[in-house]
Amino acid sequence: MALLEMRGIGKRFHGVAALSDVSLDVEDGEIHAVVGENGAGKSTLMKVLSGVYPHGEYEGAIRFDGEERRFSGVHDSERAGIIIIHQELALVPLLSIAENIFLGNEPAVPGTFGGVIDSFAAYAKTQALLRKVGLHESPGTLVTDIGVGKQQLVEIAKALSKEVRLLILDEPTASLNETDSDALLALLLELKAQGIACILISHKLNEVAQVADRITVIRDGATVRSFDCRAGAASEDEVIRAMVGRAMADRYPKRTPQIGDTVFEVRDWQVHHPEHADRLVVKGVNLHARRGEIVGIAGLMGAGRTELAMSVFGRAYGRGIGGEVRLHGRPVDVGTIGKAIAAGLAYVTEDRKHFGLVLEDDIRHNVTLANLRGVSSATVVDRGREYRVADDYRQRLRIRCSSVFQEVVNLSGGNQQKVVLAKWLFADPEVLILDEPTRGIDVGAKFEIYTLMAELAAAGKCILMISSEMPELLGLCDRIYVMNEGRMVGEFDRAEASQEGIMRCIVNAGAG
Repeated sequence: MALLEMRGIGKRFHGVAALSDVSLDVEDGEIHAVVGENGAGKSTLMKVLSGVYPHGEYEGAIRFDGEERRFSGVHDSERAGIIIIHQELALVPLLSIAENIFLGNEPAVPGTFGGVIDSFAAYAKTQALLRKVGLHESPGTLVTDIGVGKQQLVEIAKALSKEVRLLILDEPTASLNETDSDALLALLLELKAQGIACILISHKLNEVAQVADRITVIRDGATVRSFDCRAGAASEDEVIRAMVGRAMADRYPKRTPQIGDTVFEVRDWQVHHPEHADRLVVKGVNLHARRGEIVGIAGLMGAGRTELAMSVFGRAYGRGIGGEVRLHGRPVDVGTIGKAIAAGLAYVTEDRKHFGLVLEDDIRHNVTLANLRGVSSATVVDRGREYRVADDYRQRLRIRCSSVFQEVVNLSGGNQQKVVLAKWLFADPEVLILDEPTRGIDVGAKFEIYTLMAELAAAGKCILMISSEMPELLGLCDRIYVMNEGRMVGEFDRAEASQEGIMRCIVNAGAG
């Protein structure tokens, strides 16, 4: 008997169907992956299951552990043993690990009728839970003092404290490095062995293939296909075809680079940590990019890649910054973000939700934000011109939305990323720095962004791309720099670049 059965699930927003007759079942101790493009309805389905959208706001039926369930909120689903961990972790940074795990569920001192928190019991229970998830931290450690990978483990420990039967993970490895991702996947397999079922939502099909017993594909709000991986590994190409509704013969657009003269140079660039002035984060970096060239920057998490990009873009990171930035052979002032934009630089941040977008504002305002002069007359914004610009980029970048008046917070991750790109394209930069531009988005949206990058390079733009996905760098870039511990430790032309060569370069540099 299935642990979970969802039948005929439908959900509409303002008359538009987000889910239509979706069915899903999960067995005890099964890892069941749910995949699909951004906006396909995966998160909406999980919100129905977890009670975020209560019974009465959707069509269809949910059976869990043999009983029909009508959850009126998240607390109801949690009492049944269904726990969801969202991509944006719900931890309080300035509380301890123990306080986070038992927040709202604190153990009470016996005989006090729930009025006094038993801190000793919470501490002891937390120690036991941390051992289960393989986290060797003190329960008293503040969450702000541990990395994202460890925070994910704290979230899972919190779920275990609530006697979880079905754990839902929404893009759990999107912000993790390879080591932390491997550790998390190994933990899921351990939980499976203990009889805990898991629904895994992920765009990383290679990780899905490592752990999933079955894969269900959702497209345009409907279930289109399921794969039983226990009968044999599912073909990644078949899964992608089911996700996007078409075959994708090539993951990266074909292009014939037309590379010109050097446009952008960084010379002897060094950056100190913003809070620890004696600590060098970027150490004498030199790099250049030519007209029409896509240049990659590879490296492990913590290598200094983002710090380099942010410090070059208007000194948005660090202190004690030294070195020189040149455009067309001439030094330029990039001392503020405004000056960097005026010089012809743009920076697409790796964290679009916190630093790239105004989430509670609409697409129109977000698209024009970096170039208000382009939609203004005598310092007054021309609303008609603003609408035309935003709608033009909506069509060009195929942003899926009801209109440019839709709030960005309600878009899928891939469409949010397109809005960030539209904002910087409207600023018309010569040099576009892309920091993890495809993080957390599906294969179809990735291909659209890759195609846009190829078109920009063909138009003569310089593109610097930071990515933790090695195949992405190898598939797109004309040259790849390798960064380790704040230094450039290698450089590869397209013809000689390989994943093994780049990793060997990083390891040798670390050993030295």
